[in-house]
Amino acid sequence: MSNQIRHSQLDSPDNLAEVPKLPRSQVNWVEALTLLAPSGIWLLLLLVLPTLIIFELSLVPDIRPGDVVNPSGLKNYLRILDPLYLQVIWRSLFLAFGTTIICLILGFPVAYWIAQIAPKRWRNLLIIAFILPLWTSSLLRSYAWITILRPTGLLNSLLTNLGLPALELLNRIPAVLIGMSYGLLPYMVLILYASLEKLDKRLLEAAADLGANPLQAFWQVTVPQILPGIAAGSMLVFITGLGDFIDPELLGGASSMTAARLVYNQFLGATQNWGFGSALSMTLILFVSIAIAFLIKLGEATPKQ
Repeated sequence: MSNQIRHSQLDSPDNLAEVPKLPRSQVNWVEALTLLAPSGIWLLLLLVLPTLIIFELSLVPDIRPGDVVNPSGLKNYLRILDPLYLQVIWRSLFLAFGTTIICLILGFPVAYWIAQIAPKRWRNLLIIAFILPLWTSSLLRSYAWITILRPTGLLNSLLTNLGLPALELLNRIPAVLIGMSYGLLPYMVLILYASLEKLDKRLLEAAADLGANPLQAFWQVTVPQILPGIAAGSMLVFITGLGDFIDPELLGGASSMTAARLVYNQFLGATQNWGFGSALSMTLILFVSIAIAFLIKLGEATPKQ
């Protein structure tokens, strides 16, 4: 009987009103932390922690498995200033930037046609058909381009039959650009398609009513609307191209050494210089971070509709 009286007293409205409650702001923080905890832990273990380890290794000279050496500051970073290594980094940036421009020029008309001109019932099928090459291995795609671009390959055989001179593309920079652009073009098309599908045609009609020609309407109406998509697609292609290893290795030959191949040589090649390889990795991370910051600013500069 006494237990029933005690429970009834606890359940009374007066006692319930006395239970302390967290402020709404604290509740929001708890909810946010609960939702972000899984992804935050994932990023901490697989992104932040490995990056810190790489940075620590970059401060150690000529580190080899089993060796005990002392840190020596920024010697590995100063070594990057050697003209030979600067040329490799410049080549990597050129290939990544060139691939981004090529994918943007080739991908925009395709994405625009699929999003705005093609019948709606065919759009999903066209997107699937366009990304179909991604279902195959990147290594297989590179070997296919070797078959096409080699001196006795399909391209030169076709040019010879047409009475045109053969092209020396394999083991050169153009071959690398072709292979990288082919592999990364679907990513650009997908992102541009997502932006162009939401294009507000009423603004184009208004621009035409105000006397704008198609070129003016494109630069002043279409481009500002899809600028976030252009920034996102360019960022994805640039970052992926900067770290591409297979296409420069197979299509470029020894004359197309890139930063990714150089890092590979420092860790798994004959040199086994982990300190210098880590410094190169941190330099690539720096370039990627700068590119991301620039493209984010470019997307934020889009006029709000």
